[in-house]
Amino acid sequence: MILFMSGHRWLSLLVCWVLVTNSFAFCTASAQETATETEFQVFQYGDVERRYVLHLPENLPENAPLVFFLHGYHGNARDYAEMGMSRVADKHEFAVVYPQGKPDRRDVPHWNARLSISDVDDVGFLAALAKDLQHTHDLDPERTFASGVSNGGFMSYTLAAERPDVFKAIASIIGTMSGYTWEHRDTIKPTPVLQISGLEDKIVPVDGSMRPFGGWGGAPDQKTIIDFWKELDQTTTEEVIKVSADTTAYRYGDGVKGCKVWLYEVKGWGHRVPGAKKLGVHSVDLVWEFFSQF
Repeated sequence: MILFMSGHRWLSLLVCWVLVTNSFAFCTASAQETATETEFQVFQYGDVERRYVLHLPENLPENAPLVFFLHGYHGNARDYAEMGMSRVADKHEFAVVYPQGKPDRRDVPHWNARLSISDVDDVGFLAALAKDLQHTHDLDPERTFASGVSNGGFMSYTLAAERPDVFKAIASIIGTMSGYTWEHRDTIKPTPVLQISGLEDKIVPVDGSMRPFGGWGGAPDQKTIIDFWKELDQTTTEEVIKVSADTTAYRYGDGVKGCKVWLYEVKGWGHRVPGAKKLGVHSVDLVWEFFSQF
């Protein structure tokens, strides 16, 4: 655990549980920025009880947006509810939900982005939860978005591929497409995509060298993936921005139905959630900046 002081507030930047088997490992981020309600609520999906943390800002207007924020492999939704997205939700008046993944065959909380380590129906669960929250809290079905860290980023791509009727844009922080989702890309429909990557990431390498064990690897390098989304979304403009000393943003826009594709690359950065110093803006603020355009 890495601790540092920001003003008068201790921040837990990263708790990393490393699972070393068949040469792969994953980290889960836990950054306490703001105090928020982190009690689990229960959602019945079929015959399975699923849990989630929901943050609704005070005086939330009707038809407000809904953002899903998915934890990493080995993660806990309550930790991710303290990473800052609720602060952003309070400021910009949207609801944010932090679902909890079920254990895989190794008894590790995860998201099944069509992986071979699990038979959990997370695509169905997350889509059903979105519809339930939209109905219960008068949230906008046309402004429901999926984002996540590491394994949560994988899952966001899978939701874009399989449930674009529910999730209208996605953001992946240090994640990528699973092998299955990449191999079945011919059925994917245009969707706005934000990708944040550390160029020194050894867990989810940007060069596409992640091993296929468990279904994690199989997608190509990140630039090839972004090129796929650019072509699918029919983007026609390109903007390259040096947003900080270490981060370059590639923004592709004016696509079909207003689609955009953003890629943020952070030099000298591994499998960790980049903060404002490295990224130029905190990751959760950037995610909302992207989603707020759709």
